[in-house]
Amino acid sequence: MGGRIWTAAVVVSLCAGCVTARPKPENPAPPKEEIRFDPVEIKVDVELLKLNEAELLAEGEAAFGNKEYEKATRYFDRLVMAYPDSAHRRDALYNAGLSYENLGQWEEALQRFAELADPAKGTGDALDAAFHAATAHYNLERFDEAEKILATIAGRQDLSINKRLEAQVQQGVCQIRAEHLDDAEATLSKAIARYQELSDKGEVDDYLAAQAQFYLGEIYRRHCEAVVLDPNKGVNQLSEDLEYKAQLLLAAQGHYLRAIRMGNGDWVTAAGAQIGGLYESLYEHMVNSEAPKELTGEEAEIYKQELRKKVRVLITKAIDVYEHTLEAAERIGSKNDFVDKAKASLQKMKDLLVADTEREEQEAKEAAQQKAPTPAPKGGPKKSGAPQEPRT
Repeated sequence: MGGRIWTAAVVVSLCAGCVTARPKPENPAPPKEEIRFDPVEIKVDVELLKLNEAELLAEGEAAFGNKEYEKATRYFDRLVMAYPDSAHRRDALYNAGLSYENLGQWEEALQRFAELADPAKGTGDALDAAFHAATAHYNLERFDEAEKILATIAGRQDLSINKRLEAQVQQGVCQIRAEHLDDAEATLSKAIARYQELSDKGEVDDYLAAQAQFYLGEIYRRHCEAVVLDPNKGVNQLSEDLEYKAQLLLAAQGHYLRAIRMGNGDWVTAAGAQIGGLYESLYEHMVNSEAPKELTGEEAEIYKQELRKKVRVLITKAIDVYEHTLEAAERIGSKNDFVDKAKASLQKMKDLLVADTEREEQEAKEAAQQKAPTPAPKGGPKKSGAPQEPRT
């Protein structure tokens, strides 16, 4: 609701001047200076002043429903400030937090949710506000603060298993972002174990179990990408590093596949995209790795040829995974960043495969030309003596 804006400009000036003549003091004080303050502009939405608490709540909810989140914050914040004893104050605080959350203004959202949140004992809005406060901390990259809230919720025995698992999985995600990978693996593994022990899996949203498996995959993916293939370490060490890297890749892939088997659409496409990314990343490591220095020229060439064969396998696997991921995404109507990533990566891998095939064909052609015998000159060998005369 648009309203007239009332503006008041206040200018305060302190001036010194003589009203009547006074005797000149022996030690006159320094002359007084005139101090001018900048104008203070106060803007008040007159329409908000006209509304009572119930009307402010209703107007705020209407704006929120229309996704006019900035407008919604004005109504909700006005209600909170103007009616501190209102029965609608908690609703206004919570809705203001949601509005700021939708605007991506996480500090403002946190201020509203923090007043309501009670992770240790809260229920209803107090519990939901605690989850939202953790989300705000997470987006503000205060991962330790978010983890504390979530660990408190996860440890409560008075909550449903679904709420406890939700908190525990999110706690693990925060630990990953804080680079506490061992702690994160322990937290997420416990969440999976809790889920597996349930006689009725329907008690828990399959989204959570799939999310836990996905992020266990993320932990092993990080470990995999941290292994650097350094040819300067020699053939034996390079072979061991490559084998270790492959084992970590398979461990990550195993968790991603378990996430896919959960059948939750959001994590099916995310996990599929990450599996393709594993092969793509290993391809990048291998193709950019130099031959070990201890190999001779011929040995180094053989090494590169064998490496190219393995790289071709990786490209082919990545293409296969990306194609299946995109087919699944289309089938379930999934649209997210992972789908976009899979599309771009699929095209990249196809282009690499075409380029590699063309390069291989060109090299084979050049090798065949070098091995072919040089043809003898036409007309047979020249005889010694006088030069041959052309035929007439």
